[in-house]
Amino acid sequence: MELPNPELLSELAVTALYVLVAGVLTVGGLAVEYASLQYLGAGELTAAGWLALAGAVMLYAGLYGVGYGKLLGRAG
Repeated sequence: MELPNPELLSELAVTALYVLVAGVLTVGGLAVEYASLQYLGAGELTAAGWLALAGAVMLYAGLYGVGYGKLLGRAG
């Protein structure tokens, strides 16, 4: 059995890492946005605002920064 190409394996590992980071940031951003809605419903406007901002940054970083910028940039 022939061993796989090491360059291909390294590219696959980097791509898998980008997918993992994008997924963690996106799911984390959704969780933080949900928490901000909970705080908003409880009347904690300051905490809700900060959490909404943090969630938006995480979503932007996960979806656009890593997902679109890195993953789709590597595919094209």
